[in-house]
Amino acid sequence: MLIIPAIDLKDGQCVRLKQGLMDEVTVFSDSPGAQADRWLKLKARRLHIVDLDGAFAGKPKNEKAIKEILAALGGEIPVELGGGIRDFDTIARCLDDGVSYVIIGTAAVKNPGFLRDACSAFPRRIIVGLDAKDGKVAVDGWSKLTGHDAIDLAKKCEDYGVESIIYTDIGRDGMLSGINLDATRRLAQALRISVIASGGLSGLADIKKLCEVEEEGVCGVIAGRAIYDGTLDFSQAQAEADRLSGPVE
Repeated sequence: MLIIPAIDLKDGQCVRLKQGLMDEVTVFSDSPGAQADRWLKLKARRLHIVDLDGAFAGKPKNEKAIKEILAALGGEIPVELGGGIRDFDTIARCLDDGVSYVIIGTAAVKNPGFLRDACSAFPRRIIVGLDAKDGKVAVDGWSKLTGHDAIDLAKKCEDYGVESIIYTDIGRDGMLSGINLDATRRLAQALRISVIASGGLSGLADIKKLCEVEEEGVCGVIAGRAIYDGTLDFSQAQAEADRLSGPVE
């Protein structure tokens, strides 16, 4: 079970939001590179980056900060990046810069043909981010709720050849209220590809619960506010996950 630290970027700073609301922002650091270096030194095995401004604008907005993070990591651990990635040129540029996985969110819903072609052009490099509330998918930086069922859409993404699904419960994100284990588990059971949980991680109890469903396809969890606020110790969480389910590279 991978514990994946998140770095959310807004105006070049590292922030966390509550339920995806841009006016509910807490700034954690004004140095994205230093923040990335911190997780590298704590032996994180993957980093999750979101360009929040890009998610709302529909195109990347924090490229300088992203390059700063990649430079700090020096290619030592994989990086998954999302937020405003909606065309082939942007995907290619991100991968050329050193990003390992590109996360497609809104475009996966609005332009499934693009997603299918992206999976074909960049095999095993595309992750789909499904952000949902009450089982329905949200788009455009979580600002619009669609009528798409998360499981149905995930199955289509799987058929296109995506590497994995990041499933975020936006009602819990940044709230430290606990992972929506039931919804995450149902999604993983419906798919052959792996699922990464996101939204609401609050403490070691969540890690233990996720490890119990790892064999059903939940391979990791994104850690945001909990590891910045101190309600979850990252190193302790990864050590506990390794003890319960074995180390994952």
